[in-house]
Amino acid sequence: MNSPVYQTVIVGGGFTGLFTALHLARERYPGSVILIEKNERFCFKPLLYEYFDGEMETFQVLPRFSELLRGSGVIFVQDTVQSIDLHQQQVSLASGNSYKYSNLVLGLGSVTGYHHVEGAKENAFAFWTQADAIALDRHLRDCLQKAIKTEDAQQRQKLLTVVVVGGGASGVEMAATLADFVPQWYDALGGNSAEVRVIILNHGQKILDGDINDPLGLIAEKALQKRTVPIEIITGAEATAVYLNAVEYKKNNQVNTLPTYTTIWTAGTSIHPLIENLPIPQEHRDHHNRLLVNSTMQLLDFPEVFAGGDCAAVQNNPLPATAQVAYQQGANIANNLKAIAAGEALKPLHVNIRGTLLKLGLNDAGANLFNVFEVAGEPAHLIRQATYLTLLPTPIHDFKATTEWLDEEIFHHHLDPQDVSKKVVQAVQLLGVGVVGVLAARKLLRILGDEEKRE
Repeated sequence: MNSPVYQTVIVGGGFTGLFTALHLARERYPGSVILIEKNERFCFKPLLYEYFDGEMETFQVLPRFSELLRGSGVIFVQDTVQSIDLHQQQVSLASGNSYKYSNLVLGLGSVTGYHHVEGAKENAFAFWTQADAIALDRHLRDCLQKAIKTEDAQQRQKLLTVVVVGGGASGVEMAATLADFVPQWYDALGGNSAEVRVIILNHGQKILDGDINDPLGLIAEKALQKRTVPIEIITGAEATAVYLNAVEYKKNNQVNTLPTYTTIWTAGTSIHPLIENLPIPQEHRDHHNRLLVNSTMQLLDFPEVFAGGDCAAVQNNPLPATAQVAYQQGANIANNLKAIAAGEALKPLHVNIRGTLLKLGLNDAGANLFNVFEVAGEPAHLIRQATYLTLLPTPIHDFKATTEWLDEEIFHHHLDPQDVSKKVVQAVQLLGVGVVGVLAARKLLRILGDEEKRE
């Protein structure tokens, strides 16, 4: 008797989708695996701020799917999903192609949620993708160029004011990044960096309220005041409209206006339209309209379909929408897909929350490790970078990105021998002696090569 033929289609190349594919390849899944994603590059979103401000390179934060999946056996299809037919078990693409599946993995994530605020979608910048980062970079540099040339003080202030709507983790990380780098950019043009304003407009009474990073609230508040320009925080403020040159908000039943040419929207997310349109009844969705899955990450009505990341919610087990959770969900889904092919029992998801990490500006961060202790400042920055770099997909990419980062952090930013020694010890403790040892050897060879050239 012929063995059944398995074809797994993965929709969405975020953390859940990509890591499901990579784990299936590593576990030698007996069926074919097709990953469908509209973008050419994977976006490691927690490090998108480092790409934006120039701390890290494109290959580290935005590697190509073709490179990540090379030699894995996974078929990468760069296309946009038009529709998903759960009853016919078929995915249709914008190109006109379609794929039948024996199992489907939904890893579509979420989209920016504008909550029907007038002008927000049209006039505010989102920060989800490489394109978003490039667009914001160009806009800000254009504003600075105009500001340095204008004699009109009010006009210059508008150009130098950045408003971040939302005081959650994304808003805090964005504001902290901007408050360090925009003043530097303006200084380089010959401007007065003290004129730069970065403002967080927060609906709640405190930043990070209700967020997984809530325990880091005090650390974050202190860090935001220590940036190159201190960050202004307006709490209890509900954004009501976004215009090209202003943000309107309501506070204490009064409507106020902030003149600005740059509004960045980080005030929440919405479910992906494809997920919203699936024929799943409301009782099998959560209050955010996400798909409910059981403990083995399967849809309640369609057990051949798995879902993870921002588009799914595990029944009776609320989990934060973070990279570490999506990564572990991808591994669980892959193991269960292999179990189906082998005729074995599926295993429930067990997520290990290792803590939370928050970028708080250049060489600054907050870390809450295993909910046991908190770290702030540059040590937290090193922990955050090292932790995320060890999660980068595929060992080769992980090693290359990590060694490049360590080379920059240890040898370029810290020229004092004692400081270098201290950083090496910290790096060994964080990443292990192997990676740091190879990096040190590479650095030594480079130095010796330079000496030979001089002789």
